[in-house]
Amino acid sequence: MKKLTLSAIALSITLVSAAHAAPEVIKFSHVVAENTPKGQMALHFRDLVAERIGDKYEVEVYPNSQLFGDGKEMEALLLGDVQFIAPSLSKFSKYTKKLQVFDLPFLFEDMEAVDRFQQSDAGQSLLQSVKSKGMIGLGYLHNGLKQLSASEPLRVPSDASGKKFRIMSSDVLAAQFDAVDAVPLKKPFSEVFTLLQTRAIDGQENTWSNIYSKKFFEVQPYITASNHGVLDYMVTTSAEFWMQLPDADREVLKKALDESVAYGNQIAQQKADDDRQKIIDSGRSQILTLTDKERGEWVEAMQPVWQQFEDEIGADLIQAAVQANQ
Repeated sequence: MKKLTLSAIALSITLVSAAHAAPEVIKFSHVVAENTPKGQMALHFRDLVAERIGDKYEVEVYPNSQLFGDGKEMEALLLGDVQFIAPSLSKFSKYTKKLQVFDLPFLFEDMEAVDRFQQSDAGQSLLQSVKSKGMIGLGYLHNGLKQLSASEPLRVPSDASGKKFRIMSSDVLAAQFDAVDAVPLKKPFSEVFTLLQTRAIDGQENTWSNIYSKKFFEVQPYITASNHGVLDYMVTTSAEFWMQLPDADREVLKKALDESVAYGNQIAQQKADDDRQKIIDSGRSQILTLTDKERGEWVEAMQPVWQQFEDEIGADLIQAAVQANQ
């Protein structure tokens, strides 16, 4: 009887301890500021998880490369040091060549076309293109169309000749600047401001929200409103982490993430407009608007990059992206 009583007590203690166990920590690491679409999306995801399943999981968000820079976050994900990241689509080129389609210059006419392509069968299939490498894409997050900033005005392609531009780690982006006789340099996002400030580089390409939030406009006197490419992200988790979750928990987390991505995408365009205006109001950087003729020269100079990477990306994917403009 005594043994039975002690066993019952031990069982009760175990059950109480389990009921009060600390929630499992899910680390979400990213490299941009909290006031960007990505930063806002991550915080929204954290809050939804806390509201819906906070007794089991706690999302910790680490912005501004606090944990890992953009050169290390994928490795950290695969090692299990973080559970969620949202790298730019350019960062996946060493794992799959198909996602290079998003780096092709002047491929999409506007963000509506980008969204149509991403939600198409072809776009959705790309989310699984890194699964064999141990990662799972869970959704696309918009940032916006990219602009060119520089220490001198850029109106026509010849203005970029010989100038050094920071790019993400992407062969397509390197070819894009090679096409206008510029010098592309693959550098971490966290180093860009210092590189611009010290004139170690002449310019960079980025969205309005990144140019504003990282204060690039303060050290770049000219920004060309080129809308020449898209900077979007793929919210990504490790296959190992994701597949070991109980089905019910995975469903809750995925729904929270879907809603958070939709939230981030809703504010992306508004932030682009607002941050562009804030840059104008600052008086620190002059925004250059291209004429149709000037823009046509950029398109003509850079469009051969499509053919250069057609075999790696797939002609069918490029065509599907082009059709999304209609």
